[in-house]
Amino acid sequence: MKLYYDNIVGYRSKSYKFILTKKIKMVLQWEDKEVKFDIPYSKMKLINGEKVIDKLDNIEDTKGNSGYRGKLIITNIRILWYSSSSPRINLSLGLGCILSTNSKMVNSRLRGTTQAIQILTISRGTRYEFIFTNLVPGNTRHFTSVMGVHKAYNSSKLYRDLKLRGAVVHNKQLKILPLEQVVSTVHGVWNLSSDQGSLGTFIVTNVRFVWFADVNEGFNISLPYLQIETLAIRDSKFGTALVITSSEASGLYVLGFKVDPEEKLRILFKELSSLHTVYASKPIFGVEYRWSSNQEQQESSNFVEEFEDDKKNEISNSIAAYLADEGHSKDRLPVFCPELGLAVESIKEGYSLQKLWEVIPS
Repeated sequence: MKLYYDNIVGYRSKSYKFILTKKIKMVLQWEDKEVKFDIPYSKMKLINGEKVIDKLDNIEDTKGNSGYRGKLIITNIRILWYSSSSPRINLSLGLGCILSTNSKMVNSRLRGTTQAIQILTISRGTRYEFIFTNLVPGNTRHFTSVMGVHKAYNSSKLYRDLKLRGAVVHNKQLKILPLEQVVSTVHGVWNLSSDQGSLGTFIVTNVRFVWFADVNEGFNISLPYLQIETLAIRDSKFGTALVITSSEASGLYVLGFKVDPEEKLRILFKELSSLHTVYASKPIFGVEYRWSSNQEQQESSNFVEEFEDDKKNEISNSIAAYLADEGHSKDRLPVFCPELGLAVESIKEGYSLQKLWEVIPS
């Protein structure tokens, strides 16, 4: 394990004995940090904690897929677009990849010269430009939704990112986030970042933990559960210590804390473990966007059911549904099929020969 020392983080003991540990499964992996093209539906489905904020029909990906009418879905962590005629053509843009959003005059194959939204992104060191045109005249929701949600994402980073020496404490009191609730406050917690350690206060909430030094509240760390990789209790030269490892995305910091008596430390470990389990079942990403119209918000929320159930696979499942045919007890009477030139069993009502032969639904 690589150790980082920043006068506030870093577990310096080279000899320790394993006591208790909990490996954490990451909630967010790539969804808000990468740009992906033509991904399978399994990766387009909403992940745990992701929610749809807006859904727009009749949106053209003017730069990459000009002439294709599609749907634009804005969630609290990314932007999704897919072609209505061929859903295998799709995009996933993490909100964390967006560098800027602007309006731009473009020449759309479906609408002609019009104003569109330009989104500049960077993913894995590569820059991408995306241009989306709303094919409905006078509709500007693609501007307001994308820009509004991106602004909300940028202003809520403490829910998702590790913060060192931030303005998270004022007058020894935690600055509580809008969706945050303080669970417990533990005084007399040593941060083992130096040989002598630093005495401070450890605050546990429903989305993160915060530690700050008693003599200097600006000497602090805020680590959301989203970025915790392991929790452990280990023996060290300082005695039994709580060791927390952050994720690779947040720098693989190793944080050491000592609490006396040892029973108090074990209670803190169990509390953090339990809270992370609860958080993982229902993550809070902190991205909140308020609509001016309740009706528009209701329209966008209807997309969740459609996206989860309407297209479960990339191939047609019509023949599977046809063969299931609940209540069918005997073969139907044969009829002549002019397309095949053969006698076949009469086709069930609501289906056609063309529909049953399709691999990709039209």
